[in-house]
Amino acid sequence: MNARFKRLLVGGGLSLAMALPALGALPIGAAAPDFSTQASLAGKPFQFSLKEALKQGPVVVYFYPSAYTGGCNVQAHNFAVNHDKFKAAGATIIGVSLDSIERLNDFSADPEYCAGKFATAADSDGKIARSYDLQVREGKEGQKDSRGKDIGHGFAERTTFIVQRDGKIAATVGGVNPIENVQKSLEAVQQLAAK
Repeated sequence: MNARFKRLLVGGGLSLAMALPALGALPIGAAAPDFSTQASLAGKPFQFSLKEALKQGPVVVYFYPSAYTGGCNVQAHNFAVNHDKFKAAGATIIGVSLDSIERLNDFSADPEYCAGKFATAADSDGKIARSYDLQVREGKEGQKDSRGKDIGHGFAERTTFIVQRDGKIAATVGGVNPIENVQKSLEAVQQLAAK
């Protein structure tokens, strides 16, 4: 197999993988359900509105199981490290989980994870995740986070939606590890910016 063919094959595979949605998630081209909820940026609570955020450009709406857990810590850290690249492509990032706003105040400000770079939103009852056709499962009694504190809530499926300014879903990233989730989300945002 020659090198050019390999690059085409790998590039095509990446594009296909980016297009693969999570099981049951809303499809590309669907209208993203609007939502408004409590969120936190750098430890400061505020009211986040998807409709308002879309006025600035595309929004990366990433659902994750829980603040202060293994994969979610890695994913938040990678979104923070790449924040300037998302911003350069005109995109806003909002993390959404079933965490309480109190947990998100800590997580959004934590220099190891969100580092005050992007907001995290509380979906305490899972209603927002379900509106995006994501699976929400109940938490188990006694589950602890990476700090040793009780988690005390359910978990949404790890899936990221790239919502373009017109409110339609441009890309869905699911079924990959947290680092790939961020990389594929960035690629999708950069492709949107290049159009």
